[in-house]
Amino acid sequence: MTDNSEVLRRWRMVLGGYAQPAMDTVRLVGADQRADRALDYLYAREMEQRGLRRGKGGRAGSLDPSQLTALGWLNEVRSLFPQSVLETVQAHAIDTLGLTELLSDPKVLGSLEPNRDLLKSLVAFKGRANPQVQEKIREVARTVVDEIVRRLRPRVQQALAGRPNRFRRSQQKSMQNFDWRATIRDNLRNYDPERKRIITDRLRFFGRSRRRLPWRIILCVDQSGSMLDSTIYAAVMAAILTGLPSLDVRLVVFDTSVVDLSEEAADPVSVLMSVQLGGGTDIAGAVAYCEQLVEQPTRTVLALITDFCEGGPASRLIAAIRRLNAARVTMIGLAALSEDATPDYDRATAERVAAAGMKVAALTPDRFADWLGEVIA
Repeated sequence: MTDNSEVLRRWRMVLGGYAQPAMDTVRLVGADQRADRALDYLYAREMEQRGLRRGKGGRAGSLDPSQLTALGWLNEVRSLFPQSVLETVQAHAIDTLGLTELLSDPKVLGSLEPNRDLLKSLVAFKGRANPQVQEKIREVARTVVDEIVRRLRPRVQQALAGRPNRFRRSQQKSMQNFDWRATIRDNLRNYDPERKRIITDRLRFFGRSRRRLPWRIILCVDQSGSMLDSTIYAAVMAAILTGLPSLDVRLVVFDTSVVDLSEEAADPVSVLMSVQLGGGTDIAGAVAYCEQLVEQPTRTVLALITDFCEGGPASRLIAAIRRLNAARVTMIGLAALSEDATPDYDRATAERVAAAGMKVAALTPDRFADWLGEVIA
Protein backbone atom coordinates (compact mmCIF):
# COMPACT_ATOMS: atom_id res chain seq x y z
CA MET A 1 0.00 0.00 0.00
CA THR A 2 1.30 3.47 -0.88
CA ASP A 3 2.35 5.46 2.22
CA ASN A 4 1.21 9.03 2.86
CA SER A 5 4.53 10.60 1.85
CA GLU A 6 4.34 8.93 -1.57
CA VAL A 7 0.79 10.24 -2.06
CA LEU A 8 1.94 13.75 -1.18
CA ARG A 9 4.90 13.44 -3.52
CA ARG A 10 2.63 12.50 -6.43
CA TRP A 11 0.22 15.35 -5.73
CA ARG A 12 3.17 17.74 -5.44
CA MET A 13 4.30 16.61 -8.90
CA VAL A 14 0.82 17.18 -10.31
CA LEU A 15 0.23 20.59 -8.74
CA GLY A 16 3.76 21.97 -9.13
CA GLY A 17 4.06 25.54 -7.89
CA TYR A 18 0.31 25.60 -7.21
CA ALA A 19 0.55 23.06 -4.41
CA GLN A 20 -1.34 23.80 -1.21
CA PRO A 21 0.62 25.10 1.80
CA ALA A 22 0.25 21.71 3.47
CA MET A 23 2.43 20.26 0.75
CA ASP A 24 5.24 22.77 1.15
CA THR A 25 7.06 20.24 3.29
CA VAL A 26 7.26 17.81 0.38
CA ARG A 27 10.68 18.19 -1.21
CA LEU A 28 11.34 16.76 -4.64
CA VAL A 29 14.85 15.64 -5.45
CA GLY A 30 16.77 14.26 -8.40
CA ALA A 31 14.73 13.31 -11.45
CA ASP A 32 11.48 14.26 -9.67
CA GLN A 33 12.73 17.81 -9.20
CA ARG A 34 13.89 18.07 -12.82
CA ALA A 35 10.58 16.70 -14.12
CA ASP A 36 8.65 19.09 -11.85
CA ARG A 37 10.55 22.09 -13.18
CA ALA A 38 10.20 20.97 -16.78
CA LEU A 39 6.43 20.52 -16.52
CA ASP A 40 6.06 23.75 -14.59
CA TYR A 41 7.96 25.65 -17.28
CA LEU A 42 5.46 24.45 -19.86
CA TYR A 43 2.16 24.62 -18.00
CA ALA A 44 2.55 27.42 -15.44
CA ARG A 45 1.87 30.16 -18.01
CA GLU A 46 -1.43 28.54 -19.02
CA MET A 47 -2.47 28.17 -15.38
CA GLU A 48 -1.75 31.82 -14.63
CA GLN A 49 -3.78 32.90 -17.67
CA ARG A 50 -6.70 31.15 -16.00
CA GLY A 51 -6.25 33.27 -12.89
CA LEU A 52 -4.53 30.69 -10.70
CA ARG A 53 -1.78 32.05 -8.48
CA ARG A 54 1.30 30.19 -7.51
CA GLY A 55 1.59 29.09 -3.91
CA LYS A 56 4.29 30.30 -1.54
CA GLY A 57 6.22 27.19 -2.29
CA GLY A 58 6.39 28.08 -5.99
CA ARG A 59 9.74 28.56 -7.60
CA ALA A 60 11.03 32.01 -8.31
CA GLY A 61 12.17 33.12 -11.71
CA SER A 62 10.70 34.45 -14.91
CA LEU A 63 8.53 32.39 -17.21
CA ASP A 64 8.78 34.86 -20.08
CA PRO A 65 9.04 33.14 -23.45
CA SER A 66 12.60 32.56 -24.62
CA GLN A 67 13.24 30.48 -27.71
CA LEU A 68 16.77 29.58 -26.68
CA THR A 69 15.59 28.55 -23.24
CA ALA A 70 12.76 26.63 -24.86
CA LEU A 71 15.23 24.69 -26.97
CA GLY A 72 17.19 23.82 -23.85
CA TRP A 73 13.93 22.77 -22.23
CA LEU A 74 13.20 20.42 -25.14
CA ASN A 75 16.49 18.63 -24.56
CA GLU A 76 15.64 18.29 -20.87
CA VAL A 77 12.24 16.68 -21.45
CA ARG A 78 13.74 14.27 -23.98
CA SER A 79 15.99 12.90 -21.25
CA LEU A 80 13.23 12.79 -18.59
CA PHE A 81 10.11 11.32 -20.18
CA PRO A 82 9.23 8.22 -22.21
CA GLN A 83 8.33 8.65 -25.87
CA SER A 84 4.55 8.61 -25.35
CA VAL A 85 4.72 11.43 -22.79
CA LEU A 86 7.32 13.31 -24.82
CA GLU A 87 5.09 13.45 -27.92
CA THR A 88 2.21 14.90 -25.89
CA VAL A 89 4.38 17.47 -24.13
CA GLN A 90 6.09 18.55 -27.36
CA ALA A 91 2.72 19.05 -29.04
CA HIS A 92 1.68 21.36 -26.19
CA ALA A 93 4.99 23.21 -26.46
CA ILE A 94 4.28 24.35 -30.02
CA ASP A 95 1.88 27.01 -28.75
CA THR A 96 2.76 27.40 -25.07
CA LEU A 97 6.49 27.99 -25.54
CA GLY A 98 6.15 30.16 -28.60
CA LEU A 99 7.65 27.59 -30.96
CA THR A 100 4.90 28.45 -33.44
CA GLU A 101 6.84 31.60 -34.27
CA LEU A 102 10.05 29.61 -34.62
CA LEU A 103 8.39 27.27 -37.14
CA SER A 104 6.58 29.96 -39.14
CA ASP A 105 8.94 32.93 -39.43
CA PRO A 106 12.26 32.44 -41.27
CA LYS A 107 13.62 35.63 -39.68
CA VAL A 108 13.17 34.24 -36.19
CA LEU A 109 14.93 31.03 -37.17
CA GLY A 110 17.66 32.99 -38.91
CA SER A 111 18.38 34.93 -35.72
CA LEU A 112 19.38 31.78 -33.83
CA GLU A 113 22.89 30.35 -33.77
CA PRO A 114 22.95 26.97 -35.56
CA ASN A 115 23.94 24.20 -33.17
CA ARG A 116 23.08 20.58 -32.44
CA ASP A 117 20.35 21.43 -29.94
CA LEU A 118 18.62 23.67 -32.46
CA LEU A 119 19.01 21.01 -35.16
CA LYS A 120 17.42 18.34 -32.96
CA SER A 121 14.44 20.58 -32.22
CA LEU A 122 13.97 21.48 -35.88
CA VAL A 123 14.18 17.85 -37.00
CA ALA A 124 11.64 16.90 -34.32
CA PHE A 125 9.18 19.61 -35.38
CA LYS A 126 9.92 20.00 -39.08
CA GLY A 127 6.63 18.36 -40.06
CA ARG A 128 4.75 21.25 -38.41
CA ALA A 129 6.90 23.99 -39.94
CA ASN A 130 5.57 26.55 -42.39
CA PRO A 131 6.68 25.69 -45.97
CA GLN A 132 8.51 29.03 -46.09
CA VAL A 133 10.66 27.87 -43.18
CA GLN A 134 11.59 24.50 -44.66
CA GLU A 135 14.46 25.93 -46.71
CA LYS A 136 15.78 27.77 -43.66
CA ILE A 137 15.66 24.51 -41.69
CA ARG A 138 17.77 22.95 -44.43
CA GLU A 139 20.29 25.78 -44.13
CA VAL A 140 20.57 25.28 -40.37
CA ALA A 141 20.88 21.52 -40.85
CA ARG A 142 23.57 22.00 -43.51
CA THR A 143 25.62 24.30 -41.27
CA VAL A 144 25.50 21.97 -38.27
CA VAL A 145 26.00 18.75 -40.24
CA ASP A 146 28.91 20.14 -42.25
CA GLU A 147 30.69 21.04 -39.02
CA ILE A 148 30.19 17.50 -37.64
CA VAL A 149 31.36 15.93 -40.91
CA ARG A 150 34.44 18.19 -41.02
CA ARG A 151 35.40 17.09 -37.52
CA LEU A 152 34.67 13.37 -37.90
CA ARG A 153 35.77 12.63 -41.46
CA PRO A 154 39.57 12.58 -40.84
CA ARG A 155 39.10 10.32 -37.83
CA VAL A 156 36.86 7.89 -39.73
CA GLN A 157 39.13 7.88 -42.79
CA GLN A 158 42.12 7.10 -40.60
CA ALA A 159 40.33 4.22 -38.87
CA LEU A 160 39.28 2.71 -42.18
CA ALA A 161 42.40 3.45 -44.23
CA GLY A 162 43.56 -0.17 -44.11
CA ARG A 163 45.75 -2.18 -41.78
CA PRO A 164 49.51 -1.54 -41.54
CA ASN A 165 51.63 -3.30 -44.16
CA ARG A 166 54.95 -4.14 -42.49
CA PHE A 167 56.61 -4.86 -45.86
CA ARG A 168 55.87 -1.45 -47.34
CA ARG A 169 57.24 1.95 -46.35
CA SER A 170 55.26 5.17 -46.39
CA GLN A 171 56.09 8.88 -46.52
CA GLN A 172 52.88 9.63 -44.61
CA LYS A 173 54.01 10.47 -41.08
CA SER A 174 51.41 9.57 -38.48
CA MET A 175 51.57 7.84 -35.12
CA GLN A 176 49.22 5.16 -36.39
CA ASN A 177 51.80 4.19 -39.07
CA PHE A 178 54.92 4.63 -36.91
CA ASP A 179 57.36 1.65 -37.15
CA TRP A 180 59.34 1.93 -33.91
CA ARG A 181 61.35 -1.25 -34.47
CA ALA A 182 62.71 -0.10 -37.84
CA THR A 183 63.30 3.37 -36.46
CA ILE A 184 65.47 2.00 -33.61
CA ARG A 185 67.34 -0.34 -35.95
CA ASP A 186 68.17 2.40 -38.47
CA ASN A 187 69.36 4.82 -35.77
CA LEU A 188 71.48 2.55 -33.58
CA ARG A 189 74.64 4.18 -34.93
CA ASN A 190 73.45 7.42 -33.33
CA TYR A 191 73.47 6.01 -29.80
CA ASP A 192 74.80 8.55 -27.25
CA PRO A 193 76.56 6.61 -24.39
CA GLU A 194 76.65 9.61 -22.06
CA ARG A 195 72.98 10.44 -22.32
CA LYS A 196 72.05 6.78 -22.90
CA ARG A 197 69.71 7.75 -25.71
CA ILE A 198 69.35 7.11 -29.40
CA ILE A 199 69.37 10.33 -31.41
CA THR A 200 66.95 9.69 -34.25
CA ASP A 201 67.44 11.36 -37.60
CA ARG A 202 65.40 8.89 -39.65
CA LEU A 203 61.87 7.91 -38.71
CA ARG A 204 60.24 4.90 -40.32
CA PHE A 205 56.55 4.49 -41.11
CA PHE A 206 54.53 1.56 -42.40
CA GLY A 207 52.59 1.77 -45.61
CA ARG A 208 48.97 0.62 -45.48
CA SER A 209 47.34 -2.16 -47.45
CA ARG A 210 44.54 -1.05 -49.70
CA ARG A 211 41.44 -3.20 -49.71
CA ARG A 212 40.37 -4.62 -53.01
CA LEU A 213 37.14 -6.51 -52.29
CA PRO A 214 34.18 -4.32 -51.32
CA TRP A 215 32.38 -4.54 -48.01
CA ARG A 216 28.69 -3.80 -47.73
CA ILE A 217 27.83 -1.69 -44.68
CA ILE A 218 24.12 -1.67 -43.80
CA LEU A 219 23.07 1.04 -41.37
CA CYS A 220 19.60 0.21 -40.06
CA VAL A 221 18.35 3.19 -38.06
CA ASP A 222 15.43 3.39 -35.66
CA GLN A 223 13.78 6.76 -36.33
CA SER A 224 11.76 6.91 -33.10
CA GLY A 225 12.01 10.24 -31.28
CA SER A 226 14.11 8.79 -28.47
CA MET A 227 16.85 7.97 -31.01
CA LEU A 228 17.12 11.48 -32.46
CA ASP A 229 20.75 12.07 -31.47
CA SER A 230 21.76 8.70 -32.89
CA THR A 231 19.77 9.35 -36.07
CA ILE A 232 21.74 12.54 -36.71
CA TYR A 233 25.08 10.80 -36.26
CA ALA A 234 23.98 7.79 -38.29
CA ALA A 235 23.19 10.14 -41.19
CA VAL A 236 26.62 11.75 -40.83
CA MET A 237 28.41 8.39 -40.66
CA ALA A 238 26.53 7.15 -43.72
CA ALA A 239 27.70 10.19 -45.70
CA ILE A 240 31.34 9.76 -44.63
CA LEU A 241 31.39 6.01 -45.28
CA THR A 242 29.77 6.47 -48.68
CA GLY A 243 32.75 8.55 -49.75
CA LEU A 244 35.29 5.84 -48.90
CA PRO A 245 36.59 3.36 -51.48
CA SER A 246 35.71 -0.34 -51.29
CA LEU A 247 32.62 0.33 -49.17
CA ASP A 248 29.06 -0.13 -50.41
CA VAL A 249 26.79 1.68 -47.95
CA ARG A 250 23.08 1.02 -47.55
CA LEU A 251 21.00 3.24 -45.27
CA VAL A 252 17.63 2.05 -43.98
CA VAL A 253 15.37 3.89 -41.52
CA PHE A 254 12.33 2.43 -39.85
CA ASP A 255 9.46 2.76 -37.41
CA THR A 256 6.57 0.43 -38.17
CA SER A 257 7.47 0.76 -41.83
CA VAL A 258 10.82 0.58 -43.59
CA VAL A 259 12.28 3.27 -45.85
CA ASP A 260 15.44 2.64 -47.89
CA LEU A 261 17.39 5.91 -48.12
CA SER A 262 20.49 4.41 -49.71
CA GLU A 263 20.21 6.72 -52.71
CA GLU A 264 20.39 9.70 -50.36
CA ALA A 265 23.08 8.35 -48.05
CA ALA A 266 25.72 10.76 -49.39
CA ASP A 267 23.64 13.75 -48.25
CA PRO A 268 22.92 13.70 -44.49
CA VAL A 269 20.68 16.77 -44.73
CA SER A 270 18.34 15.03 -47.18
CA VAL A 271 18.29 12.03 -44.87
CA LEU A 272 17.37 14.16 -41.83
CA MET A 273 14.67 15.95 -43.77
CA SER A 274 13.24 12.56 -44.76
CA VAL A 275 13.02 10.90 -41.36
CA GLN A 276 9.67 10.84 -39.59
CA LEU A 277 10.15 10.78 -35.83
CA GLY A 278 7.68 9.04 -33.54
CA GLY A 279 5.18 6.25 -34.05
CA GLY A 280 5.61 2.55 -33.32
CA THR A 281 8.66 0.37 -33.81
CA ASP A 282 8.99 -2.84 -35.80
CA ILE A 283 12.65 -3.77 -35.45
CA ALA A 284 12.09 -7.31 -36.71
CA GLY A 285 10.55 -6.03 -39.93
CA ALA A 286 13.51 -3.71 -40.51
CA VAL A 287 16.06 -6.46 -39.91
CA ALA A 288 14.14 -8.79 -42.23
CA TYR A 289 14.32 -6.13 -44.93
CA CYS A 290 18.06 -5.78 -44.38
CA GLU A 291 18.43 -9.56 -44.84
CA GLN A 292 17.41 -9.01 -48.45
CA LEU A 293 20.33 -6.59 -48.91
CA VAL A 294 22.92 -9.21 -47.95
CA GLU A 295 24.72 -10.58 -51.03
CA GLN A 296 28.09 -11.69 -49.61
CA PRO A 297 27.41 -12.51 -45.94
CA THR A 298 31.05 -12.77 -44.88
CA ARG A 299 31.73 -9.29 -46.26
CA THR A 300 28.64 -7.62 -44.84
CA VAL A 301 28.29 -5.56 -41.68
CA LEU A 302 24.84 -4.84 -40.26
CA ALA A 303 24.77 -1.97 -37.77
CA LEU A 304 21.36 -1.85 -36.09
CA ILE A 305 20.93 1.51 -34.33
CA THR A 306 17.97 1.24 -31.96
CA ASP A 307 16.79 1.38 -28.36
CA PHE A 308 15.59 -2.25 -28.71
CA CYS A 309 12.03 -1.28 -27.68
CA GLU A 310 10.38 -3.76 -30.01
CA GLY A 311 6.72 -3.09 -30.74
CA GLY A 312 5.95 -6.62 -31.89
CA PRO A 313 6.95 -10.08 -30.69
CA ALA A 314 10.66 -10.14 -29.89
CA SER A 315 10.82 -13.74 -31.15
CA ARG A 316 10.67 -12.51 -34.78
CA LEU A 317 13.66 -10.26 -34.19
CA ILE A 318 15.65 -12.99 -32.46
CA ALA A 319 14.93 -15.42 -35.29
CA ALA A 320 16.18 -12.91 -37.89
CA ILE A 321 19.37 -12.27 -35.90
CA ARG A 322 20.02 -16.01 -35.64
CA ARG A 323 19.62 -16.44 -39.40
CA LEU A 324 22.09 -13.64 -40.11
CA ASN A 325 24.53 -14.99 -37.54
CA ALA A 326 24.33 -18.47 -39.08
CA ALA A 327 25.13 -16.88 -42.46
CA ARG A 328 28.20 -15.26 -40.82
CA VAL A 329 27.07 -11.67 -41.25
CA THR A 330 28.93 -9.37 -38.83
CA MET A 331 26.39 -7.54 -36.66
CA ILE A 332 26.42 -4.85 -34.03
CA GLY A 333 23.47 -3.34 -32.20
CA LEU A 334 24.09 0.25 -31.15
CA ALA A 335 21.89 1.42 -28.30
CA ALA A 336 23.47 4.84 -28.84
CA LEU A 337 25.61 6.41 -31.56
CA SER A 338 26.35 9.92 -30.32
CA GLU A 339 29.00 12.12 -28.76
CA ASP A 340 28.17 11.07 -25.20
CA ALA A 341 27.09 7.51 -26.14
CA THR A 342 24.63 7.40 -23.24
CA PRO A 343 22.12 4.60 -23.94
CA ASP A 344 18.49 4.36 -22.85
CA TYR A 345 17.27 1.01 -24.09
CA ASP A 346 15.35 -2.18 -23.39
CA ARG A 347 17.99 -4.32 -21.67
CA ALA A 348 16.00 -7.54 -21.77
CA THR A 349 15.62 -7.46 -25.57
CA ALA A 350 19.23 -6.34 -26.01
CA GLU A 351 20.43 -9.32 -23.96
CA ARG A 352 18.39 -11.71 -26.08
CA VAL A 353 19.77 -10.15 -29.26
CA ALA A 354 23.32 -10.47 -27.93
CA ALA A 355 22.73 -14.14 -27.08
CA ALA A 356 21.52 -14.69 -30.66
CA GLY A 357 24.83 -13.47 -32.10
CA MET A 358 24.74 -9.68 -32.36
CA LYS A 359 27.26 -7.58 -30.42
CA VAL A 360 25.54 -4.82 -28.44
CA ALA A 361 27.22 -1.56 -27.46
CA ALA A 362 26.86 2.20 -27.14
CA LEU A 363 29.58 4.01 -29.07
CA THR A 364 30.72 7.45 -30.07
CA PRO A 365 31.08 7.87 -33.86
CA ASP A 366 34.88 7.64 -33.74
CA ARG A 367 34.79 4.46 -31.64
CA PHE A 368 32.28 2.99 -34.08
CA ALA A 369 34.73 3.79 -36.88
CA ASP A 370 37.51 2.06 -34.94
CA TRP A 371 35.34 -1.03 -34.48
CA LEU A 372 34.39 -1.02 -38.15
CA GLY A 373 38.04 -0.69 -39.14
CA GLU A 374 38.96 -3.72 -37.03
CA VAL A 375 36.16 -5.80 -38.54
CA ILE A 376 37.00 -5.15 -42.17
CA ALA A 377 40.81 -5.04 -41.77
